[in-house]
Parts: sequence; C-alpha cells; structure tokens
Amino acid sequence: MPDRAELRDEDLLRRMGAGDDEAFRSFYLRHQRPIYRFALHMTGRPEAAEEIVQEAFMTLIREISKFDSARGTPQAFLFGIARNHVRRLVESDRRFVPLAEDDDLQVRAGQASLSYGLGESLSDDLARAEIVERVRRAVLALPEHYREAVTLCDLQGFDYSAAAATLDCPIGTVRSRLARAREMLVAKLRPVPTAAKKPSRAAGGR
Repeated sequence: MPDRAELRDEDLLRRMGAGDDEAFRSFYLRHQRPIYRFALHMTGRPEAAEEIVQEAFMTLIREISKFDSARGTPQAFLFGIARNHVRRLVESDRRFVPLAEDDDLQVRAGQASLSYGLGESLSDDLARAEIVERVRRAVLALPEHYREAVTLCDLQGFDYSAAAATLDCPIGTVRSRLARAREMLVAKLRPVPTAAKKPSRAAGGR
C-alpha cells in the first residue's frame, strides 16, 4: 500500500468517506493553507479566513458523497465549498479591514505585482512591503467575480480548467473575467502622474 503522504486526493477522499481519520488529517494538512489564503484574499479578514477554513472542511465531511471526479478535482471541489462560505460571509458583512501579515501571502502578492507592471525589482524591504499592500488592497477592491478569478489563477496558481470547476462556469468565462480583472488592477496600480501646477489666480485670474 502506498505511503499516505503519496496518496492522491481522490484516494484520500475515498478513505475519508469510509471514516479514515488519518486520511482526513492528510487532506487537511495538504489543503488548509491554500484555502486560508484564498479566504484571506477574498475577505481581507484573518479571523474570517480561519472561520471559512473550518466551515469548508466540516462541510466537506458532510458532503463528501457529492464529489464527482467528472466535474473536477477534489481541490476544486473543496475550493468551491470554501467559495460558497466566502460568499455567505461577504453578503452578511460587507465591511473589510486591512489584511494581517502573512509571509507566503506577501510573496505571492509581490509576484503578482510584477505581472501588473510594477517593476522587476524593489530597492528595499520597505518599498516592497508598500507594493504588496497596494496589490492586496487593489485585489480586495475588485468586484467579487473578478476577485475570485485573480485569486484563484494569479495568486493560487490554478489553471483555467481548475478555476472553471471551482467557479462552476465555462473556461471562457474564467479567461474573460481574469483579463478584465487584470486590466482593472493595472489601472488601480499604475502610478498617478504628478499634476501640473495650475496658474495662479493672484493676478486677477478666474
């Protein structure tokens, strides 16, 4: 029998469905952090992200029989569950707060910032932190369906097929949402040019 650490997600789900606690632990350790990052990017609230992680895995246990490999991977199934919890939470509370620090999230946001034309290198840690925060805030300010596409594809590394399965929409829809979201982010993150000085009104100007 293969080592549990090498078991595929589908094998772990099958064992979980049979009541295997170790299989659940392996699946949880494998996917807990990505789900947390997704929820954090979507809500901007660490405490909400933690709650969504717990709710997502509890729902997974209850609804594990609904998994259909023909519709996507176990990871996409889990992210779809987390997405539903995010939406319910966002609908009940539209107030967001700044994100807390997370080293891995900073790295991904920093990588994303390069894709949005913010430069290939940063002069120091302070400048980099400022860029990361700008990316975070820009992503959080996107409409929800665009934020989902960017979070899954650019920050979580999903391919179009996996993102489509998670969002329950055609691949073409994912592509178009992602393209539009990237355009919006470029516009949000583009440096604002220094405004030209206006002529003085001191000499009787109106």
